[in-house]
Amino acid sequence: MERNSMNKFNKILIPTDGSENTKAAIAQGLELARVMGAEVTALYVVDQASFVNFPMDATVVSIYSLLEKEGKEAVDYVVSEGAKVGVKVEPKVVEGNPAKKIVDEAENYDLVVMGTLGRTGISKLLLGSVAERVVRFAPCPVLVVRSEPVPEDKK
Repeated sequence: MERNSMNKFNKILIPTDGSENTKAAIAQGLELARVMGAEVTALYVVDQASFVNFPMDATVVSIYSLLEKEGKEAVDYVVSEGAKVGVKVEPKVVEGNPAKKIVDEAENYDLVVMGTLGRTGISKLLLGSVAERVVRFAPCPVLVVRSEPVPEDKK
């Protein structure tokens, strides 16, 4: 009977920003979901902070639609990876502060599986803290999966 405590991971949230850094976490999250028969939601947050320094004009609209497109591609990747291993994934693109949105969404999940979101340079410094803040504030367990270091001579 005590084994059943593991069964509580029925709903898994996998936040993604579409970067290489999230691929290891996506694979791990989908594998967990497959083994546990869990439902998965892939979440992309269109970061409002990206617009803060722009006047509200056509530029912002095009940046927004670009990010939205990137978000759709990011969650669609999780959907197609899930299909390969027989896990149904619901894609979800929302807008807001990434850490806050992920924490808010986590209310409805049993587990969050995420990479250290972020790309390179300064945005990595800023977005690396997303995982840290989610770990600190999420109402459910958070599994942070490091991405494999890319070999120097990557083809």
